[in-house]
Amino acid sequence: MRITVDVKAGAREEGVEELGKGRYLVRVKAPRKKGKANIAVIKLLQRHFGGRARIVRGFTSTRKVVEIE
Repeated sequence: MRITVDVKAGAREEGVEELGKGRYLVRVKAPRKKGKANIAVIKLLQRHFGGRARIVRGFTSTRKVVEIE
């Protein structure tokens, strides 16, 4: 399944919030530097959905397309 994710890096609390069908807001504590936020997003989504996740599009953007297996 593919979902669209809006990322809020540097947040106080981590979490996943559903905004609509196939669209989520992901808050991570990690900063945007050196891909740390991307790694945190992947780990958080894998825990939330219970499957493997990978970023398909938007590596340097706050809006990403993520594939969940």
